[in-house]
Amino acid sequence: MKLLLLVIDVGNTNVVFGVYKDKQLLYDWRIATEKDRTSDEYGLLFEQIFRYHGLDPKEVKDVIISSVVPPLMHTLPAMSIKYFGIDPIVVGPGVKTGMNIKYDNPREVG
Repeated sequence: MKLLLLVIDVGNTNVVFGVYKDKQLLYDWRIATEKDRTSDEYGLLFEQIFRYHGLDPKEVKDVIISSVVPPLMHTLPAMSIKYFGIDPIVVGPGVKTGMNIKYDNPREVG
């Protein structure tokens, strides 16, 4: 039974990710952003962290990714598909989030 939401926020220094069940944050983690790391390396790392905390990756029902590191915008969605079986939602310009960005060029917001 899939119950969890995996959220991933990629910054220049760290990848911060967490797991929600309904509206409750169960766990959150921080790892170094490595733009040359492959989707398999990220997938195995995420899987290892999940299992360490007693979570089954098969319990993830949705994945949401945001990033300010363009080289990882292929890597992490590929990881999500291969290791979680989920085509993730990628937050970026044009995605309707309900947030009104009042900035001259919204594409420059990190």
